[in-house]
Amino acid sequence: MKAALWYAKKDVRVEEIEEPIVTKGSVKIKIKWCGICGSDLHEYLGGPIFIPVGTPHALSKATAPVVLGHEFSGDVVEVGGGVSKFKVGDRVIVEPIVACGKCPACLEGKYNLCEHLGFHGLCGTGGGLAEYTVFPQEFVHKIPDSMSYEQAALVEPMAVALHSIRMADFKIGDTALVLGSGPIGLATIECLKAAGAKLVVVLQRKSVRQEYAKRAGADFVLDPNEVDIAAEVKKLTNGVGVDAAFETTGAKIGFDTGIDSLKFAGTMVVTSIWEEGLMFNPNALVFTEKKIVGTLAYRHEFEATMAQMNDGRIKAEGYVTKRIHLDDIVKEGFGALTGPEKKKHVKILVTPDKSLL
Repeated sequence: MKAALWYAKKDVRVEEIEEPIVTKGSVKIKIKWCGICGSDLHEYLGGPIFIPVGTPHALSKATAPVVLGHEFSGDVVEVGGGVSKFKVGDRVIVEPIVACGKCPACLEGKYNLCEHLGFHGLCGTGGGLAEYTVFPQEFVHKIPDSMSYEQAALVEPMAVALHSIRMADFKIGDTALVLGSGPIGLATIECLKAAGAKLVVVLQRKSVRQEYAKRAGADFVLDPNEVDIAAEVKKLTNGVGVDAAFETTGAKIGFDTGIDSLKFAGTMVVTSIWEEGLMFNPNALVFTEKKIVGTLAYRHEFEATMAQMNDGRIKAEGYVTKRIHLDDIVKEGFGALTGPEKKKHVKILVTPDKSLL
C-alpha cells in the first residue's frame, strides 16, 4: 500500500510499504480522509519532536521512518480476535493515543500523560496518511450516521481545543483571549462559544485568518502590529483582563501577550508545541497569582466532541481549504502549508482514494 513516511526534517516520502495486519483486539481501517496537523508541520520543519529517531519508541519499538497522520476517518474492513465493539463496514475515527495502560497516569485515567506516550501517526505504529491502518478497538470510535467522513476527520483537532478549555476550568460567562487563529486557534474559538463564553478576543496579524476567526465566532480580532493587545483587552473587560488565555502560536509574542492580558488569578493554557524555549520572569505570576497550564492532546473527549459537532453546537464549517491525493502530499500539502500562501489554509485533507476528489 501507499503511505507517507517521515524520514527526517523536510524529508517526507510517499512510498509502497506492506499493508498492516490486523491483530487481536484491533481493527483494520481503510482510510477515507486524513488531515495534516500542526504537529505534522512541526515534525516537517523542526523535527524530530515526537518521532523516535535512533532510540526505538518504548511502546512501538520503532524508529524513523514512520508513517504520518493522526486526524483520520475511514471504514472498518477487518476485525481481530476478541473485537466486540466493531464490525466490518462501521464508519470510524481513531483517537490516536498510544499508551502503556500501566503507569501511574494511565491508572488514573489520564492516558494522554502516559510516561511512554506516543501518537499513532508519529511513534511508528502506523498512521492515517496511508491506505490502511490498524489500531486497538478501545481507541476507535464510531462516527454518527449524519456526520460525513470529512467532518469526522476534524474531530481530533476539535478535541484538542475542548480539552484545553476543560484544563482552563472555563465557565459559562467567562471571557477569553485566543492567541492565533490557525486550526487549533479556530477550534478553540468555536469550543469557547459552545462553552458559553461571554467574550472571545483573538490575536491575529492581518491576513485572511482574521476573517476565519470572525467566522468561527470571535467577537474582536486584533492585530499586534496595529494595537497593544493587552491594553485593548483591558478596555474590553472594564480594566480587568480576561479569565483565560489560550496560546496556540508557539511564539513568544503569543505567550507574553497572553500573560499580560489575564486578570488577576487568571489562567493561560499553552496548547502549542514549541520548537525552542523562551525567557520568562515568574514575577508575572507571583504578583498576581496568575496560572500557566500545559495541555496535551485529549482524554475522554472524543465522544463529547462528536456529539457537539453532530448537533451543531460546534459547527466546524469552512475548515477544509484544500483536498489532495496522497501522492501529492509533499508539494500540495506540506509545501502549501509552509509556503507563501500558508496563511490562507486552515486544514488540508488528504485521501488515498482518487474517487473522493
